Amino acid sequence: MIRLEHVSVEMEGRKILDDVSFQVKQGETKVVLGPSGAGKSSLLKIILGLWKPVSGSVFVDGIDITHLSERDLNPIRRRTAMVFQGNALFDSLTVAENVGYFLHEHSKMKPQEVNERVEDCLQFVNLPDTMNLLPEEISGGMKKRVAIARAIAFHPEIILYDEPTTGLDPINAKTITELIVKLKRERHATSIIVTHILRDAFAVGDSLALMDEGKIVFDGSAEELIACNTPFIQSFLSEIHQEANLVLQQ
Repeated sequence: MIRLEHVSVEMEGRKILDDVSFQVKQGETKVVLGPSGAGKSSLLKIILGLWKPVSGSVFVDGIDITHLSERDLNPIRRRTAMVFQGNALFDSLTVAENVGYFLHEHSKMKPQEVNERVEDCLQFVNLPDTMNLLPEEISGGMKKRVAIARAIAFHPEIILYDEPTTGLDPINAKTITELIVKLKRERHATSIIVTHILRDAFAVGDSLALMDEGKIVFDGSAEELIACNTPFIQSFLSEIHQEANLVLQQ
């Protein structure tokens, strides 16, 4: 479904991605881990076509999107949804208006059809009674669920998540990871999740990729990651565990 072949990206003379080859099969949930600045979010920008590689190729469902124009990219982007780390909700719009915004703007659906789709999406994320509330009137975990409802409104085949549980308490984080699993099970979504939280990665990932300094240094199962004895991977896992313990002690 998604394939990167020897992709490199440079920004202001600095390599952001360095000869990255990466694949996500149809219906798979791939989790991308790594320290801050490793290039995790850059992968999402490449897949969305927001950034162009200086070398290498990017394929989505067998289509080489590497050098496509914005116009030619649009049909592919409509098959892809993004859940942003900061949710990116419009403060002045209600929950229902946020979920239906892009349907009103970029589809030929009638208002009644949009309303029905919005209700369906909010029901899916278990927020049926929030339609008329503003973002400021709901919790952080609920905002994240609204962002997911908006993302699935177009019935995307691919969903990209950028740090979906960062800043959430364990209960709300568990709700989000359960939603991600539900989307795979019931809607057969192909997903890429950027996160630094091992608990979430192990809960949702069919496979895990670990990045360091713009390179993929590991790609495999959770069990294989834990068993890997390379110094960087062991150091990364140790630091993540230490951070988690500190948070729990606070």
